Amino acid sequence: MSFQSPPIVKLAERMLLEVEQAVRRFARFHKYQHGAVLRERAMRVAETAHLAWRERGAVHRVEQLVDAVDSLKIALQLGQQIKAFASWRQFEALGRLQTDLGRQCGGWLKTRRVNGQNAAARSQPQRAEILSPRAAHGANA
Repeated sequence: MSFQSPPIVKLAERMLLEVEQAVRRFARFHKYQHGAVLRERAMRVAETAHLAWRERGAVHRVEQLVDAVDSLKIALQLGQQIKAFASWRQFEALGRLQTDLGRQCGGWLKTRRVNGQNAAARSQPQRAEILSPRAAHGANA
């Protein structure tokens, strides 16, 4: 039996790899200051993605993943502002990965919240209400 990671975990791992490669090209000042922050936050995203996948029923893990991705986004934006990246293209590639990761996390969180909060409501059959045309248009119609 082989273990197959879900796309969100693979994307988090890819983000970690791309951040590592980008930080290698930073100038010395940025490599040891801001590069350490970026590496730490990318590692946190990858670790949290693995935990969220392993504990599939835990909504709080997915919420932690969303927070970790937002934190990484802030660090990436700061890196661009201080001109730590080798080129605009490098920052843009990381930004696209972060955006894709954020979308997937948001969608995952949305499905987890819907499944968790509305599971009891969906298990009970809904009663159909039929309104007469008279009631729908007002009593004086």
